[in-house]
Amino acid sequence: MKMKKLAWVLISIFALLVVTACSSSEQTASVDETKLIRVGFTPGPYSDQVRKGIEPILKEKGYEIEYNEFTNGNEINFALEEGSLDANIYQHTAYFENFIGQNNLNLVEMIKVPTAPMGIYSDQYTSFDNLDLNKTYKIAIPNDPPNIARALRILEEAGFLKFKQDYEPISVSTKDVEEYYVQIEFIEVEQAQLARVISDVDFALVNGNYILASDRKLSDSLLLENPPFEYQNLVAVRAEDQDKQFVKDLIAAYQTKDFQTLIETDPQFEGFWHPEYFK
Repeated sequence: MKMKKLAWVLISIFALLVVTACSSSEQTASVDETKLIRVGFTPGPYSDQVRKGIEPILKEKGYEIEYNEFTNGNEINFALEEGSLDANIYQHTAYFENFIGQNNLNLVEMIKVPTAPMGIYSDQYTSFDNLDLNKTYKIAIPNDPPNIARALRILEEAGFLKFKQDYEPISVSTKDVEEYYVQIEFIEVEQAQLARVISDVDFALVNGNYILASDRKLSDSLLLENPPFEYQNLVAVRAEDQDKQFVKDLIAAYQTKDFQTLIETDPQFEGFWHPEYFK
């Protein structure tokens, strides 16, 4: 009798383990086989890249894209970290690395994407020639350190200033300026607002996505950067998700010939920097 009871107990335990294992397996499969990809953007061209070129490719694999637009870029990485997004596409490497380091976020960069460069814009001037050395020029620049460095490097290229030797490119600041060739009053503005102040200043350093979102063109610029690695935009995901199938499929969609053809032929993306995998 005792043997029968023991046998029933063992059978019950075994059955419970099987059910639990199956349930766990189904939950894992459900997570790993995500078909709704929630993506965060700021206003501008990166959501259009996905809508026009990436979503059609992913739809063929059974995915749906949920578009989430933020007016405040600082919120997007937090939304990804907390799990209300599955990916975000709006920022460059220098900003991303600085932000996740300061806020201790467990996010990773997965792939570079075609990037709208930063440029110098003006409603007052059509060139940098014959600037008045006795005038103080109001120049609007971003107010976050990674993009301040980016703007200053473009101003050096344009001939407004000269840096000291051995400066650190990714963290360069006004403290590293050795000489100004014209008098400058810097006006620091939140990135998303820079395009709106172009008419209020002499020159403005504006990221390309905000130029396009304001119904201007990249070709309106007096100078466009050729963005180095740290200023190329990226797809970011949570570190725990980087090996999941939806991330692999998202990356693969960017690397298709169809997407490359879209970027190279659609007038909306004229002037964009092209990633290495296009070549």
